[in-house]
Amino acid sequence: MFKGEYSHSVDAKGRIIMPAKFREALGEEFVVTKGLDGCLFVYSNSEWENIENKFSEIPHANKEARRFSRFFFAGAADCEVDRQGRVLIPSNLREFAALEKEVVLIGVMNRIEIWNKNRYQDIEFDDMDEVAEHMADLGLTI
Repeated sequence: MFKGEYSHSVDAKGRIIMPAKFREALGEEFVVTKGLDGCLFVYSNSEWENIENKFSEIPHANKEARRFSRFFFAGAADCEVDRQGRVLIPSNLREFAALEKEVVLIGVMNRIEIWNKNRYQDIEFDDMDEVAEHMADLGLTI
């Protein structure tokens, strides 16, 4: 399980430092793909395999399922951490998430999200009481 929030910079070659706590859980190789809300999703190889299995059970006759599968899998890249703890984010994924200089990496249960710092700061967390009520409708209470 991933948790926490870390700020880092993108270097001139498109690399970012992967926090040590995240590296421990990810392993040396992992998958980075296009995420939702304009960020990137990072999955361990074992979690990626679970996702592939779930997608393989979705009927290909469903047009939305095909579209989402293309979006999610075509953007995926196998990545690894170098000796300095950095990961090279492919240019197409950096462009998708507008990763230019400052980024925020957050742990969200089974994945890591990589955000453009300004985009992340624009997320509104003011109405969390109302959101929590809707989450209760889904069966989640804290």
